Amino acid sequence: MDNKNYALITGGSCGIGLALAYEFARHGHNLILVSRKKETLEETAKQIRKQYPVEVITIAQDLTLTDSANQLFQECEKQNLEINILVNNAGFGNYGFFAHTDTQTDLELITLNITALTHLTKLFLPAMIQKKSGQILNVGSMAAFYPGPFMDTYFASKAYVVSFSEALNEEVRCLGIKVSCLCPGPTESNFGKRANYKFQAHNKINMTAENVAKIAYKKMLKKKVIIIPGWKNKLLYFINLFIPRFLKPRVVKYYSGFKDFEVQC
Repeated sequence: MDNKNYALITGGSCGIGLALAYEFARHGHNLILVSRKKETLEETAKQIRKQYPVEVITIAQDLTLTDSANQLFQECEKQNLEINILVNNAGFGNYGFFAHTDTQTDLELITLNITALTHLTKLFLPAMIQKKSGQILNVGSMAAFYPGPFMDTYFASKAYVVSFSEALNEEVRCLGIKVSCLCPGPTESNFGKRANYKFQAHNKINMTAENVAKIAYKKMLKKKVIIIPGWKNKLLYFINLFIPRFLKPRVVKYYSGFKDFEVQC
């Protein structure tokens, strides 16, 4: 296969990842879509090819598994695929009283949201440095700016993504590489179902995944480091700057509906 530039998108078969795949394809980028479900990936690729004259390669890979990032990287090397844009989008949340949530689920969340993202960046970054060009888009969340009772691991994992992205961008920006972090708020997707999250009172401020993807792509090209889509999310970020740290968990608990979770104190 001839050398071509690709945008590699993890979690590219649903939600924001899927919307990003269509947005990148709309702007002429060849794609490598990564997800656990081979059939869903192949159907997604088929639909994108129908609409846009781009190449779409699918790699079925469960990034919660040990050494999965290495396997994905080796597959790209084997196919001689040159990644000029890495989109670390794959991730999920877990809702519940921390002492009672499933331990394996929490550990897989950390593996996917933090470890896989870090490892993939570590693997694909050297080639970008060698070329003195490339972009990395990590998908964080508005959750990164607040502690989240009853979604402890998810909120904490996104705080890592934001901090990591800001620091890495400062390291590599002089080398022709840009790192951005997308921080969406509530977005129409299967996130709540995947996280076993039942309180949806805040969904009235939801954005569509398509709108989030359009903003993300535009701001990424403008080399924006922290991308917060939508004025309501920007307002939430601004308010966060004035809330004392000790109050932030209580604000999140009340705002999100977590206050209704039954815990005997």
